[in-house]
Amino acid sequence: MNRIITHIKTFKNIEYYLLSIFILLGFLVRLYKISNPIADWHSFRQADTAAVARLYLENGIDLLYPRYYDLSSTQSQVLNPQGYRFVEFPIYNAIHAFLARNLDFITFEVWGRLISIIFTLGSAILLFLIGSKFISKWGGLISAFFFIFLPFNIYFTRVILPEPTAIFFGMSGIYLFILFIEKERNLFLFLSGLVFALGLLIKPFILFYSVPLIYLVLKKYKLLEIIKTPILLIKFLIYIDLILVPFFVWRAWIGKFPAGIPGWSWMLNGDGIRFRPAFWRWIFGERLTKLILGFWGLIIFAFGLLKPKRNLLIHFFLLGIFLYVTVFATVNVRHDYYQTIAIPAICLALAQGFIYLWNTQEYNTSVAKLLTIFSVFIMFLSGASEVREFYKINHPEIIEAGMAVDKLTPKDAIVIAPYNGDTAFLYQTRRRGWPVIDSSVNEIINKGADYYVTVNFDDKDTIYVINNFEVIEKTNTYLIADLHKRKK
Repeated sequence: MNRIITHIKTFKNIEYYLLSIFILLGFLVRLYKISNPIADWHSFRQADTAAVARLYLENGIDLLYPRYYDLSSTQSQVLNPQGYRFVEFPIYNAIHAFLARNLDFITFEVWGRLISIIFTLGSAILLFLIGSKFISKWGGLISAFFFIFLPFNIYFTRVILPEPTAIFFGMSGIYLFILFIEKERNLFLFLSGLVFALGLLIKPFILFYSVPLIYLVLKKYKLLEIIKTPILLIKFLIYIDLILVPFFVWRAWIGKFPAGIPGWSWMLNGDGIRFRPAFWRWIFGERLTKLILGFWGLIIFAFGLLKPKRNLLIHFFLLGIFLYVTVFATVNVRHDYYQTIAIPAICLALAQGFIYLWNTQEYNTSVAKLLTIFSVFIMFLSGASEVREFYKINHPEIIEAGMAVDKLTPKDAIVIAPYNGDTAFLYQTRRRGWPVIDSSVNEIINKGADYYVTVNFDDKDTIYVINNFEVIEKTNTYLIADLHKRKK
């Protein structure tokens, strides 16, 4: 094995050839079930993101007024008759709609996933560049390898979600800032601010990527030096403005439309879980150790933290991630996809640990190498075993019912598609409406509902509809009723 690796290292620029192979393979593995309907894991969040893009496709792109299908008060606690969706700034959604309109030989859902894949592979290249500077060229390559092939990251970087796009801009901001620190060229600093601002607009959590930047600044300049040097201070103040001003302008704008802003305060510590035993178990036991690192990857990760390095960028990057999961404790415990922004930092630590164990002279070298290979093998095997369930379509009946609604009802019809507030069912109908009965059937009819569709025949609302309205289609899996035709 050592001879093979030594021989590989003799090739000039071999790391770039290997990175290219990883990128190609990373693209191919993400094609697995790429044409899945939006009814797999976390379909509720994917459906909301895709709905904004689909309405852009149908009605034209308007970045200031993103809309989706949900008209209910479920998410904002305010009736949302216009269907506003003010969450992330809709850059990803606009790209999705633009490509789906102009290159329609690829289906709409596939385009959404392809965009995430492309941004992810771009992030892998950035991670390679960053790892090459702070570990070694092989450290950069191994970082990119883990980022591309961790089973958790494979799934969550081929979904219709804004996270992969935000991560790309965040990583771009970090890399350009590193170039500024090295070369002291203002262009790199201001470009870093601009792309960081885009990441922040898409996902405000990208702000935690600034922790390693603060470390780099204070390592080079010291705080008093910055304060006493007006030109340097002004540069960094402009940089901070470039990042934060667009974010606050966007927040001021969407504040005019409270119906379109989902409640978010619960994300912080809404259930009081922060630092309780369940917090540590879910974040560090279930998510980091089991789901992401497949248990045995924790060995390599731990050595990546323990390896003494004069440059602590990776440690501060991980500190930023720890602050993120701590501040937004409840949402990180409830939803696993929120940990996707932690993956770049985790992969850098894995690479550092891998190289240390592979080259160590402190332990039996053969045993250390075998332990490293075995740990990686089990990490990928266990991770894949956990993640494979994410690809399954557990409720195909909502797809069948949605197609029937699209066939039988007018395009401008408003529907009630109760699915416990999950908008994945509503998305399948391609109609605006209610994903939950947030008041009563009759009240929602008064607010404009035209049809009722369900895949659950036993709940009280469905029984009420069957007894009082004309059913226009019923199968073993779904029922559609016309809410304008009452039974006599």
